Amino acid sequence: MYTNILTTQGNGISTITINRPSKLNALNKETIQELHAAFRVADLDHDTKVIIVTGSGDKAFVAGADISEFSDFSVNEGGQLAAKGQELLFDYVANLSTPVIAAVNGFALGGGLELAMAAHFRIASANAKMGLPEVSLGVIPGYGGTQRLPQLIGKGRAMEMIMTAGMIDANQALQFGLVNHVTSSEELIALAEKIAGKIQRNSSVAISAAITAVNAGYKDGVNGFTTEIEQFGNCFGTEDFKEGTTAFLEKRKANFPGK
Repeated sequence: MYTNILTTQGNGISTITINRPSKLNALNKETIQELHAAFRVADLDHDTKVIIVTGSGDKAFVAGADISEFSDFSVNEGGQLAAKGQELLFDYVANLSTPVIAAVNGFALGGGLELAMAAHFRIASANAKMGLPEVSLGVIPGYGGTQRLPQLIGKGRAMEMIMTAGMIDANQALQFGLVNHVTSSEELIALAEKIAGKIQRNSSVAISAAITAVNAGYKDGVNGFTTEIEQFGNCFGTEDFKEGTTAFLEKRKANFPGK
């Protein structure tokens, strides 16, 4: 079905693996299109409660964008590249109603780090290295990197990373709050699945509402508190709310219908 990615589904988890090992899983136009399609399929699948995105092999999550595709672009073409990429993949992932965990296995550079940052949170293998090297090519991060990195690690640290085009290792990423957990390469997917299992115990409808509310706080001209109130109120009309509160009062485990 796909040329550059692999997908599996089971136990409530859809795993999307970028599979271009000869190119260190670099993002080209075709891969971005395929990722958009795979995320859409997973998000629409009622049996999928959590999406894990990772890279094939143990060297790279995504080593960046495929520079050969755009090295001769004009100003207008460059702007279109960023706009289309953000719409199809990066903003799309950030605003999905299904939780997305990025399991960063190795290099996450440029567009790779931008994809990881678009996920709802990140975990990393101990050999992971992260950075935004774009200014070393005479360009800036164009897939949301200048916006999401400061949100996640603070303006000063983000400015230094972007200006130096340098990489940080997994432990520094953990210290900065860029990733939530660091583990061995062998245990990375198992840890992602363990966290996914904890997420699945809860109401998928409420989680979707929480994603909307949290994201609202980072949008210009949007009052996140107002969005929270609206989403909180909406929860009262769901079957999950009825089941969750009834289960609590009856001192039993909730069995959420996801509606």
